[in-house]
Amino acid sequence: MTSDPATIDLLLRVRGTVQGVGFRPFVHRIATRLGLRGWVCNDGQGVLIRVVGRVPTIEDFARAIRTERPPAARVTSIERRVPGADAPPAGSGFVIAASDLVGAEIATAVPGDLAICPDCRRELLDARDRRHRYPFINCTQCGPRYSIIEQLPYDRPRTTMRVFAMCPACRHEYEAPANRRFHAEPNACPVCGPRLALTDLNGTVLAENDGALAQTAAALRDGRIVAVKGLGGFHLMCDATNDQVVAKLRRRKHREEKPLAVMFRDLDALRSAADVPAAAAALLLSPAAPVVLVPRRAGTSLSPSLAPGNPWIGALLPYTPLHVLLLASFDRPVVATSANLSEEPLCIDEDEAGQRLAGIADLLLGHNRPIARPVDDSVVRLTTASQPLLLRRARGYAPAPLTLPALLPAPLLCVGAQMKNTVAVAAGDRLVLSPHLGDLENAATQRLFERTIGTLGALHGSRFAAVACDKHPDYSSTHYAARTGLPCIAVQHHLAHVLACLLEHGHPADGVLGIAWDGTGYGEDGTIWGGEFILLEKNRATRFARLRRFRLPGGEAAVRDSRRVALGLAHEIGPDAFADVAARSGFTDTETATFATMLERGINSPVCSSAGRLFDAVGALLGLGHRNSFEGQTPMAVEAAATPVLPATTESLPFLVRSAGGGVRLEIDWAPMFARLDSSGCARTPAELAAAFHRGLAAAMTEVARQAGVGTVVLTGGCFQNALLHDLASAQLTAAGFRVLTHCELPPNDGSIAAGQALGALWGLTTVES
Repeated sequence: MTSDPATIDLLLRVRGTVQGVGFRPFVHRIATRLGLRGWVCNDGQGVLIRVVGRVPTIEDFARAIRTERPPAARVTSIERRVPGADAPPAGSGFVIAASDLVGAEIATAVPGDLAICPDCRRELLDARDRRHRYPFINCTQCGPRYSIIEQLPYDRPRTTMRVFAMCPACRHEYEAPANRRFHAEPNACPVCGPRLALTDLNGTVLAENDGALAQTAAALRDGRIVAVKGLGGFHLMCDATNDQVVAKLRRRKHREEKPLAVMFRDLDALRSAADVPAAAAALLLSPAAPVVLVPRRAGTSLSPSLAPGNPWIGALLPYTPLHVLLLASFDRPVVATSANLSEEPLCIDEDEAGQRLAGIADLLLGHNRPIARPVDDSVVRLTTASQPLLLRRARGYAPAPLTLPALLPAPLLCVGAQMKNTVAVAAGDRLVLSPHLGDLENAATQRLFERTIGTLGALHGSRFAAVACDKHPDYSSTHYAARTGLPCIAVQHHLAHVLACLLEHGHPADGVLGIAWDGTGYGEDGTIWGGEFILLEKNRATRFARLRRFRLPGGEAAVRDSRRVALGLAHEIGPDAFADVAARSGFTDTETATFATMLERGINSPVCSSAGRLFDAVGALLGLGHRNSFEGQTPMAVEAAATPVLPATTESLPFLVRSAGGGVRLEIDWAPMFARLDSSGCARTPAELAAAFHRGLAAAMTEVARQAGVGTVVLTGGCFQNALLHDLASAQLTAAGFRVLTHCELPPNDGSIAAGQALGALWGLTTVES
């Protein structure tokens, strides 16, 4: 302490994403600029600062921490207290102290991986710089973080970079407060850091470093498929302008029609192939550098097999120095898709890649910087209002924490859903959601799921007291929850969707109508839900409305074949409609009779109220597609058809909002809409009808909201990945006077379920009553 009455001595506890983002060097610079004494260190709670100085100066210092923070940092709170006798002294200057590992609880945020920054890019391409063409250049503002962390706090000895001893030049940078690499934990150079190697699938080294890059570019030009190791795992790369090699990749990867992401050298190269709004360009150039869906231009050199029948292309820019060098050498866009068989996790090391990618990749471009855990690319699209809509939350976004509205009594594990799985750990008022893991339908993803639970638990020092899960009895995540032996808190699927959005906005479970629309979710009555209106009042949830129910002939087979869903709707209308749809769909008389029997007797024909399946049926009826070779393929075709014609149309297909019974107040009857689609005299094109279908859905949502009598509406669930539906519903509801909450930091799909489960457990809100 100081004897000067105008001088104070404080400890500042800074929480948020403040490790691995250059925060300690930033604090050091600010404190030095203001002439303050003290120290800053990482610890299990975030960043701890001891600062001595005059009151106005310390106020300026605290303000600068929030307003001048590094771009990738996120400050959630700054707490002040008087230093205790056990706190290290302030000293005569300001220093970065060694990390404090005292205390078992780890409550700081794990930093996400960051795209190459402009300064490192300039040095990479500068022939005078000692890191010229070094594929692992990084600094405090960019490079690997989450993918290399083995323990917290975030310091080099607790990362996979611990195996690389810094050379004297790198050590000098690391210890020089004025240097951009001051305490940059992955700091390295060609003398002391990781190295590139091009190998065959058996591990035989074919070339190293610059030679490896040159031979990789040559292999891509020759039409070969190369597995390239990046930040969070391997990409499969090939020439995106070569239709034959793209088709070969699809065959080898068992990925028939699902769109493939494409990496472009720079924005100019992308603009020659797609329309790139300013908001999309900003996302592509951001530290997160996600894949962004942009409208594809006609007549480009890109392979038509990249995204068959899809007007959008998933574009990304080089986000590592290795990508920058490779794309400069190859000078054409490349496919950059996950290096795996369809729906499996990423490969992260050379031995694993050699085994799992045999028969898929021709060569491996790898390096000897170990990856601690796989991290896939994030995916974002823009709404028609140019607002980002997160579809996959992974590299660059996860595992940034969210804040719960109150303290949990004990640490909680949340295991999420079956599809697009993420898991979450929650302790106190902090929730950490994992990056996207994938679908838990294969053993490899289930193993990753269990490893990620172990990783997040270990990183955050959590000993879980309970586990939150979905109510679906057959989800792999639900089975895992039961195997833990911990008390299980089962949260209804669509309620979890709504709660995840409320968590983002800090809104209570009161005065809210949650519209949760998706493909499949286990309902409280044992049927398939998916077109739900959940009314939240005073921390109580009731099923206020739903879509009119129908059967799915063949269950999962109907999910893959949209014609069957159309038959399910037609069966509800009557025998004439059923016979007409069956004939138009190309079913034989025998098939038609079988489906009729199944539907009449309820044989393998579960009842659903799914909005996702309604989109399937409409797509089939309009002739826009009937086969879902990947999730959401037919609904995407409906949106794609509607989007370009919407501005020139005003028609809405009719839906009837009527009393429902059975404990549900209202239902949206799609029969009038079906009749309009089934009208042989309809003069509208399929695209115009698709647009009118979207408008009709938005109008029906608005009418249900009016009758619910609340002021706030939540839009959530996988159907709101559809930007057109998202924006039409938001606009109509807003025009009708409602406050509309949509997802900002989390995806509307099942990637947010674990976050909603945490809030449901905190509030004791787990069931949707009828």
